Amino acid sequence: MNLVNKKVTHEIFGVGNVITYNDSVIKINFKSGEKKFVFPDAFGKYIAFVDKKATEIVNKKLEAKEEERKKEELILKEKRAIEQRRRYIESQKRLAKDGDAKSKAQSVFWCKEGEEDEIFTEWKVFTGKFKSGKRKGQPRKLARMSRNSACLITRRTDDMLEEDRQILGAFMANELFDGRRCEDGYITSHPEYRIQLSEEESEKMLFWNYYTNTASSSRIVWNSGRQRYFDNIWMAQILKDIINLREGSEDQKDAQAFLEYFCKVNLINQNELPDANGALMQLD
Repeated sequence: MNLVNKKVTHEIFGVGNVITYNDSVIKINFKSGEKKFVFPDAFGKYIAFVDKKATEIVNKKLEAKEEERKKEELILKEKRAIEQRRRYIESQKRLAKDGDAKSKAQSVFWCKEGEEDEIFTEWKVFTGKFKSGKRKGQPRKLARMSRNSACLITRRTDDMLEEDRQILGAFMANELFDGRRCEDGYITSHPEYRIQLSEEESEKMLFWNYYTNTASSSRIVWNSGRQRYFDNIWMAQILKDIINLREGSEDQKDAQAFLEYFCKVNLINQNELPDANGALMQLD
């Protein structure tokens, strides 16, 4: 359909007629003179066709342009995330020369049903026991864990899918903790930097939004075991999302302080933190 000579209305210039148009510009004649506008963008703001069919045509053009914009935005977001991740990995390689700057110095734990009350009351978590070998039955020592490490507590009950595993809370290890010398298998928390999520918050904080398996990034499988080492960047992403989840509340300040301390001791630049890209994010 040719839009030339079709009537339009403008909120300031009144009624006009289309003179010419192409894929980017439309020229309209008003009583006050000829005016040029970006086409079709202007029709989503302050210009409208009088003709119904002409309106349908421009609406389709606007929808197509919006769809294209979303695609370009998604591509740009993915490129930005890849670049952020690349910069982070490079920075961690440089910082690895520092004895405390390890890229996977955090631990995530699968707490047993009912165990969370004890964890968040006493603010400590048991590392588990060796199931075989010479040290069978003895507490595990987590050599990568140190005073700069955080413990992430998760839950998946028997009636839950693995992909629905929830984050219950987190805490920093106390300032004297050294995983290589931990004889009793307990990691006790820092007295200040610790968070317990409410039931409503846990339902929104899914573990697999952040975690990816080494062998297959989109594979959602925990397998066996109580504990896994956890990437520093994932922990920072979780703390950042908890801050956003608690926006406007008093608890938000505690989460913000936790993140700032965590990033400080693990030499992470908050401004270069990439978006979360866990296994759930990578499902088709």
